[in-house]
Amino acid sequence: MNEKKDTNMQRDFTSITKLVEPRSVAVIGASSDSGRIGGRPIKWMLKAGYTGKIFPVNPNREEIQGLKAYPSIADLPEAPDAAIIAVSASHVSAALEELGNKGVGAAIIFSSGFAEVGDEGAAAQADLLDIARRHGIRLLGPNSLGMFNARRNYYPTFTSAFDTAWPRSGGVSIVSQSGAFGSNLATLALEKGLGAPLCIMTGNEADLTVGELIGWLATDPETRVIAAYMEGINDGDTLIAGLEAARQAKKPVILMKVGRSSLGSAAAASHTASIAGDDVVADAVFRELGVIRVKTATELLEFADIASHGIYPANNTLGVLTVSGGAGVLMSDAAEDFDVSMPAMPETAQAEMKEILPFGAFRNPIDCTAHLINDTSLLDKFMSRMLADGGYSSIISFFAKGAGIPPFAPILFEEMERQRLKYPDRLFIVSGIASEELRRRYAEIGISVFEDASSAVRAVAAMGQIGDTFAALPESPPNVPDGIDLPDDAMSEAAAKSVLTRHGIRFAREKLCADADAAVAEAEAIGFPVVMKIVSPDIPHKTEIGGVLLAVPDAAAARAGFDTLLQRAAAAQPSAHIEGVLVAETVSGGIETIMGVKNDPAFGPVAMFGLGGIYTEIMQDVVFRRCPFSPAVAEKMIESTRAGVLLRGVRGQPGGDMEAAAEMLSALSVFAAGAGDRIDSIDMNPVIVKEKGKGAVALDALIALKDASKP
Repeated sequence: MNEKKDTNMQRDFTSITKLVEPRSVAVIGASSDSGRIGGRPIKWMLKAGYTGKIFPVNPNREEIQGLKAYPSIADLPEAPDAAIIAVSASHVSAALEELGNKGVGAAIIFSSGFAEVGDEGAAAQADLLDIARRHGIRLLGPNSLGMFNARRNYYPTFTSAFDTAWPRSGGVSIVSQSGAFGSNLATLALEKGLGAPLCIMTGNEADLTVGELIGWLATDPETRVIAAYMEGINDGDTLIAGLEAARQAKKPVILMKVGRSSLGSAAAASHTASIAGDDVVADAVFRELGVIRVKTATELLEFADIASHGIYPANNTLGVLTVSGGAGVLMSDAAEDFDVSMPAMPETAQAEMKEILPFGAFRNPIDCTAHLINDTSLLDKFMSRMLADGGYSSIISFFAKGAGIPPFAPILFEEMERQRLKYPDRLFIVSGIASEELRRRYAEIGISVFEDASSAVRAVAAMGQIGDTFAALPESPPNVPDGIDLPDDAMSEAAAKSVLTRHGIRFAREKLCADADAAVAEAEAIGFPVVMKIVSPDIPHKTEIGGVLLAVPDAAAARAGFDTLLQRAAAAQPSAHIEGVLVAETVSGGIETIMGVKNDPAFGPVAMFGLGGIYTEIMQDVVFRRCPFSPAVAEKMIESTRAGVLLRGVRGQPGGDMEAAAEMLSALSVFAAGAGDRIDSIDMNPVIVKEKGKGAVALDALIALKDASKP
């Protein structure tokens, strides 16, 4: 993982402009051979008509591809805005130092042989970053395929993607960690007719990351949609800053992130960590920030295409007009899968449409049957009723092959164009088979064509999610306390509960007892039956050694139980430090939940909520959120889980105290944010949520500190 960047560098997105839109560029290692890495960028820029200055640097040539060549960087007539470094790895640092002395603002390093090859390469890459920061140079790479900005005819890349055509103009910008995949996306975009004239490929990300480039694109007036490809997260803070900048600028981010991993096998000490794999946490953060995550390159480009029309309906509703009943059922199923609302047409409108076409179905989907293709006058009648009476914010029209075949195809196009002009705030999709030329014509009027009907519904869902994100009022995070006092040594359950109690977490009535007499007295004070547990920072999972006694019925059992627990602990872990025995009230009833925190390496403390007890790892019905957050946000988290459904009450059951659970979850998130990097993980399992008005109590707690020593 890269060294974390300082806050000012993270947020200074404008420093990237010289990289993306330079007025001049030097090519270090320039070649007369236009097929070589040092020659191809010059070839592309000359062929495309780059209007800036190009300075080839090569000590063995006086002229390169018709341009004056310079023997060294020091000999350049001026300091170029940017430079391309296309020399062997052993010469990169010297070239970068010279560029810094010359006053260059940005550099693209094609050269490989750095962090991707091992520790020695990683050290060399760290040296490059030191040089760049010392001179104020922004770095793309190393091991980068470069970038292209067709808006400026600027092509500092050695890809072969432009042998047949240049990128199309448009508002989609691509940023990719992988050069090969980024180049592939650019090629696919060109083939699909998508306007994606800007693509940046970050490589090893010694300096510039996908997140920071997303931040720059958020400020770029010519970018309307950001399409991103990631394999790993090298700087979580910068990624969050970039995504937040895009959200504030109301620019959709369509993201494909590959590389799924689970920390379960390596995190046996924590339920939370075992469930919160890197990808699970990343997915939660992406949802929080309104990112649309996709699984395939096709989805990435399709969603970027439809997002480029700029229609993101909040509180989205879908109306479907179809000539196929089967396709209508298919799309209804997809709408349920993707949580898209498909309300029925008003009954009066259904009845009136039924009079026009008795054998049609007009609830929603509106199934006109293939008769509509024979009687095209029905197209306007039914489409107009859907939009006016149904009021749907999104419309999918399914016409299969008919969408692209005369004489119906031009009639459909004219009708869709007319409705699009009449309802410019509605999202229109045609699902069918159409030629590239017809697709382009639809794109020009702001309508996307999908061959696959289910994908069309998924796209509608995505645009609605974007709309809801943009429409939502920004949440004000709660205040986080400074200077949370935590011990240096590993914490027992009692110590963890003591700390958490001071920060708003409520636990069942209990007391740590040092001897059997104290245990009996406390049990009598609490009232039988009680729970008894061994307390040791060296025994985090007490049940595994028989260190928990439930339903202890009387004083004699409590006295015997105290001795039993000490004997079991001594047998299981003779060297364990025993603090005593915890005597606690028995809490019955309520709904068992789990609350926890994982300190994610990319995003910091992330809180978890879900079903508790034995269901935690079986059901994995959990939700995550970056810390801290308010009780209102906590309540939304809870409502998104099955536990939330139970807390609301089902089939006459009383439900639970949702507000108390939300207050506790929020308090936990605030504590974790304040503790910051001191915390590795927190588990509270189970947390019993009682009936409404009766609160919530945690029965167990475990805090794992980072690098904690054992007493």
